[in-house]
Amino acid sequence: MTKKPFTFNLRLYKDIGIDLGTANTLVFMKGKGIIIKEPSVVAVNAQTGELLAVGNEAKEMIGRTPTNIMAIRPLKDGVIADFNITRLMLKYFITKALKGMGMVKPRVLVGIPLGITQVEKRAVLEAAQQAGAKEAYLIEEPVAAAIGAGLPVEEPRGSMVVDIGGGTTEVAIISLGGVVVGKSLRVGGDEMNQAIIRYMRRAYNLDVGDRTAEKTKMEIGYATDPPLSEVYLVKGRNLATGLPNGIEVSAREISDALAEPINAIIEAIRNTLEKTPPELAADIMELGMTLTGGGALLKNIDRIIAHATNMPVHIADDPLACVAKGTGRALEEITLLRRLAVS
Repeated sequence: MTKKPFTFNLRLYKDIGIDLGTANTLVFMKGKGIIIKEPSVVAVNAQTGELLAVGNEAKEMIGRTPTNIMAIRPLKDGVIADFNITRLMLKYFITKALKGMGMVKPRVLVGIPLGITQVEKRAVLEAAQQAGAKEAYLIEEPVAAAIGAGLPVEEPRGSMVVDIGGGTTEVAIISLGGVVVGKSLRVGGDEMNQAIIRYMRRAYNLDVGDRTAEKTKMEIGYATDPPLSEVYLVKGRNLATGLPNGIEVSAREISDALAEPINAIIEAIRNTLEKTPPELAADIMELGMTLTGGGALLKNIDRIIAHATNMPVHIADDPLACVAKGTGRALEEITLLRRLAVS
């Protein structure tokens, strides 16, 4: 009996799905799952342009760098604000994903927000290709998020997803593999952080940084019904004296500070529902909507949206990873990829 020669299928391991987010970048490798989950931050030498750090290491530098080092978030509101830095960041993540695989050039699928311009789409494709992709495709983030959350996007019935990311919130009604009604709102986790920063300045004359605001949001941020006894020590710089200072802030105060961005998200959900065809609206009334993205982790956000819309609201399992998982599933099924990829 002759043995069949052993063949190693490189194709199994060289397809990469990327959730290129304003706050975090996640990389999914076909056959391996999510292999990278790091902040979308790059540190460069301001004089030479030399790349110094990417991801977790670069995020630690935000607000702490000397004048010759810049810690940059190259995406703003879900789109590329600095093309060259984004290309460097993508190249770093793609290279890291393919470490030990020689000269393999991957096929790359990147999630993009709804409603971005053709120029912005080309910028993402070019960044992926210049970063080393053999082929690059785009998929709308809410479609990828819905796939990653396990919603039946290819069926002739309505699925509703609300993807609350760092820079944008994507609200979409999906049926037969496409977005029937959708809205992209440039409000997300970053705007929530900014709301906390504005509140601390206004109420306490305390200047706090983005990282402090984000940590405060994660620790005692509630969309509604905050516990009355919960407090958190927020540290920053007193604007009157210029000296470091710490203030104990209640969960109620942070909930009030977050009201404006949360109300904007609820309004976008209502606007989308108002434009939904009746048959799909009936499906959504029965099945409810699914929350994905890092913003879905804000405490009680499902409760406030359910109350405002009078509809069932579910939080996806591992909401932060839904877009990346969706790109991965699309890569695993070539017919699905061809049907869902946008030009």
